[in-house]
Amino acid sequence: MTNIKLLKLLSKNARYTVSELAVMAGMTETEVENDIKELENSGLIRGYKAVIDWESLDNAYVSALIELKVIPQDKYGFEKVAETIMKYSEVESVYLMSGAYDLCVIVKGKTFQEVAMFVAKELATIHEVTSTATHFVLRRYKELDVELVNSENDDRGTYSLC
Repeated sequence: MTNIKLLKLLSKNARYTVSELAVMAGMTETEVENDIKELENSGLIRGYKAVIDWESLDNAYVSALIELKVIPQDKYGFEKVAETIMKYSEVESVYLMSGAYDLCVIVKGKTFQEVAMFVAKELATIHEVTSTATHFVLRRYKELDVELVNSENDDRGTYSLC
């Protein structure tokens, strides 16, 4: 049986020690270690990652949400197209969506132009992709359940795409 309480604790903070997790989950340290090992081996835990406030760095990157309309393939639906897209290093995430478009792709790059060119030259040219719509992220407030805004000052500055 999957230990949901342990998973929730780890998703909140993967840096908790085994002893901290044991106390919070009402388990022994050995039970925590065994459960984590089992969750990793089964593939339920896919990795551990730090949430970085990239906007705080001088060489911040640009990210965008790309809506893709896609022609599904016989026997595979959207799977093969999603597998192709997720292999690009510029792609952070790929989601199958309900509604007005089929795939949501989160892309990162050094500049707005770099992201736009990636969409135009790589994503839009995939045979099954029928249309794209690009939405640039101007500011992140919260990511993966972590708040990224520490002050009430509005320091967005002026953005111009023209």
